[in-house]
Amino acid sequence: MIDDNLLGIMKPARYIGGEWNSTVKDFEAAEVRFALGFPDLYEVGMSNLGIRILYGALNAMEGVVCERFFAPAADMEKLIRSGERSMRSLENGRELASFDMVGFSLGYELNYPDVLNILDLSGIPLKAAERGIGAPLVIGGGPCAVNPEPMADFFDLFIIGEAEEALPELVSLYREHSRDYKEGRIARAALLEKLASIEGVYVPSLYDVAYSAEGRIISFSPKTPVAPARIKKRFVGDLDSSFFPRDWVVPYIQIVHDRITLEIMRGCPNRCRFCQARQQYYPLRFRSAGKVKELAAELYKNTGYHEISFSGLSISDYPGIEGLASSLMAEFKDKCVGISLPSIKPKNFLGELSKLIAAIRKTGLTFAPEAGTRRMREIIGKDFDEDIFREAVLKAYAAGYQHVKLYFLIGLPRESSNDLEGIKELSVAVSELRRKISGRPAEVHLSVNTLIPKPHTPLQWFPMASLDSMLEKQAYIRRALGGKRRVKAVFHSPKLSLLEGVISRGDRRLGRVIETVFRSGVRFDNWNEEASWEKWTAAFAGASLEADFYLGGKSTEDILPWDFIEIGVSKESLAQEFNKVVAMGGDE
Repeated sequence: MIDDNLLGIMKPARYIGGEWNSTVKDFEAAEVRFALGFPDLYEVGMSNLGIRILYGALNAMEGVVCERFFAPAADMEKLIRSGERSMRSLENGRELASFDMVGFSLGYELNYPDVLNILDLSGIPLKAAERGIGAPLVIGGGPCAVNPEPMADFFDLFIIGEAEEALPELVSLYREHSRDYKEGRIARAALLEKLASIEGVYVPSLYDVAYSAEGRIISFSPKTPVAPARIKKRFVGDLDSSFFPRDWVVPYIQIVHDRITLEIMRGCPNRCRFCQARQQYYPLRFRSAGKVKELAAELYKNTGYHEISFSGLSISDYPGIEGLASSLMAEFKDKCVGISLPSIKPKNFLGELSKLIAAIRKTGLTFAPEAGTRRMREIIGKDFDEDIFREAVLKAYAAGYQHVKLYFLIGLPRESSNDLEGIKELSVAVSELRRKISGRPAEVHLSVNTLIPKPHTPLQWFPMASLDSMLEKQAYIRRALGGKRRVKAVFHSPKLSLLEGVISRGDRRLGRVIETVFRSGVRFDNWNEEASWEKWTAAFAGASLEADFYLGGKSTEDILPWDFIEIGVSKESLAQEFNKVVAMGGDE
């Protein structure tokens, strides 16, 4: 039956469920009911591979129902707040408050107010301390959980690291104690202590944090012996035996990544000092070529998608990538299915891989020099040979490629105007190389982002560039490129970068700021920079906190908010890399 309330809603397919390959189980008969969501619009959340993996893994469990939810757009939020509709799951249309567990995948710090909005719309108390037996357990995970502290007040527990094994373990242990819990024989706090015994599970309420008068952490310790002093990140040892969804849900509307995303590896063999993802997905693991081919065949059969995109942090480092891509292209050639590869290394493009990529498409290529000079690339640990890069670009133009996209970072340690000038010179050189092939320069698109010194990286002790510094550096690059019509730069918002930096490096005191911002009406912050900037700054003032405190430099002796997490790479080894950068000239 069609809900008449949806007739006045933009893109009602975001809210109706029933997509091809979605799983609808008996809600009433289930022993455990799990709501799994992403705090952004449906089109974004359904493009998240982690959501798809966990949705399939939980629904594969006997007696467990897993249903999806996503953040409502403004028109739907208005409808919910009017009382004409409730915040519901997609599969059975159940209110989120009726589930045993409500899980959020946290992929972007500026979506934190949207998490609180979803809880509020669902009638679930925002703070974990205010929830009783009748309220769901609110669980967080995903990339942002490598520093869960800014959201510690709002989550009952977090899963640190990869969840496809840890989450079923959590659900199973909950099921063992659920009857005693629901009938009042086990208190909520006691249940959380039992769940904290699972490796990778972090329960914020079981820990005390003490601060100095200056606001630095002087101690972080468990309140009870059952809570581990350190939380060890979970990771899947064998990708071949781990769960991967074969019944790929096909949306009714176009989503951000509207294709099959096939993960072929996790981790990265490179050691870029700015990259948090390497530590997050450490160690390096590969899915076997045989398993990749098997999954590709099944996913195509079950969806009919005409694009399969390989997924991984550095897929050109996958052993035998040329053979894998070649065999899949041959298999799917008659079905008109394309095999797409994300950004690759220049040295890999000089091999057989270039012919395969050229056979897929000849529109554009993406490379990530990250910095404009060799000196700066040495500082950040970026493996990028400029001579090989130029040779690869020239070969790409000869093969028929039309344009190139380049990724750069600014606000790097010890950065100078020479490094910014290097961005312009390298980009212009890439454009001019095409004259050797066709007599005309190529279009080159730059994506320029500001470095955020993220947790668990060697640069975590460095300060982040100030707003004025970011604006000056962006203006410099714009002026430098002023006369080059075929070289175009897009810059990430400095204000959003600063906010992301504050939250990603923050402690649990930031919960006050995030709640204030939510209550002030901030939604989808990554879409509406100017409207929310003043609200964020006002919220910091109201909480008597300074954003600059979180953005400033740190000592390697400091206790950082995320130090209790064992990411897989020791703090000592990160400090060694940090000291190498200091020896190269220190910070800016």
